[in-house]
Parts: sequence; structure tokens; C-alpha cells
Amino acid sequence: MAFVDFASREIHCKIVYYGPGLCGKTKNLQLLHERTAPARRGQLISLATPNERTLFFDFLPLDVGSLRGFQTRLHLYTVPGQVFYDAARRAILRGTDGIVFVADSQEARLAANEESVRNLEKNLREQEIEIGEIPYVLQLNKRDLPSALPAVLTGVRLGFSLTLIGTILGEMFGSQSGLGYLLMTSIGLQNTDIIMAVTVLLIAFAASASTVLLTWERHLRRRR
Repeated sequence: MAFVDFASREIHCKIVYYGPGLCGKTKNLQLLHERTAPARRGQLISLATPNERTLFFDFLPLDVGSLRGFQTRLHLYTVPGQVFYDAARRAILRGTDGIVFVADSQEARLAANEESVRNLEKNLREQEIEIGEIPYVLQLNKRDLPSALPAVLTGVRLGFSLTLIGTILGEMFGSQSGLGYLLMTSIGLQNTDIIMAVTVLLIAFAASASTVLLTWERHLRRRR
């Protein structure tokens, strides 16, 4: 939730850029910094390894004007893409007000995108935040590369992952119906038969949807 400082009449919002390694998260902040008037931007703080990969985070405060007499300031962060810095990802996510998921459109990076989506969902859940409860934007980056998949394919694959996770979790914790609710109820009653049946049904649904998407992907590749 945004922090409101009544003494200084400022609203502070934290936005986190998430995604796999080398997808362009840091470049986003660099371009925003370059193209924002110096009077309306803060210092870009970046911690990187010698090969220019972000080690912990990039931080860029932006002044985006006033809202009913309050100055609105955006604090933009990126997380490290490398999986072995997961603790840093969790720390940076703490207190976030919104997510920009930067997906690498290259065909070879599709699996890394999907892994990063699952990691985002896990790290948010550890902070008792469901992915469907927080504003997020899906940015398809590197669209100019020859190896980029069709935008609709990348968007659907990642959107399906986010939607399926959000729907099941929403049913588990905020609904009185659906497979998620049935699964939670069965867990509480220790009804292993229903737990196994729901689990198998979810796996079958996910596998079927994945097969459909893969078939569509092959069809689009043949037409390129």
C-alpha cells in the first residue's frame, strides 16, 4: 500500500520490475532516467557485477506531479534475475504497490519467463499477497530481435500462468465454490480421495492447455 506522509504532503509508491536475468529490467530504469527531466528525477543507484548484470537492485525515485495537493513520488526498483539471489528478490518485493513483469520475447527464454512468473507468485505469497490482488503490467521486451516469438503467443503463455495461479488461489482463500475451495475444504477434512482427484484434474487441465498452446505455437512458427 502506498505510504502517505502528511507532514511533507507526499505520496510514495513502490514499483518493482520483475523478470528473468538479462530481460531488460535495468535498461528500463536507465531509459526512464535518461528521458525524465533532471528536476523530476532522483539519482539512479545501481549495483551490478562486472559483466553488467544487476547484483541486487536498481533504484530510481521519480516525481510525477501533485494529487490533491500531495506530491506523488514513484520509487522504481528492479530485482536480480539470477535465481541464486532469491533472498534479495523477496526483500525488494516487500511493501511493493505494483509489479512490472518484463518478459524476454526470445523463443529460447520462454521457459525462463515462466519460471520467473512462478517465482514471483511464490515470493508474493510468502508476504501474504496473492498475485491477483496487486496491480501488475506485462511488458514484452526485445520485440525487435529475429528470434522473438509472436507477441500474442508470449503474452498468452505468461498470462495463462498468472491467471491459472490467481484463480486457484482466489478460490482457495476467498471463495465458497470452485476447485480451489474444494481443495482447501478437503485438506481441512483430510479427505485424501478428493485431494488426489482435484490435484489430478488440475494437472490434466494445465497439461491440456499447455498442449493447445504448444500446437498454436508450432502453427505460428510455420507461418513466420
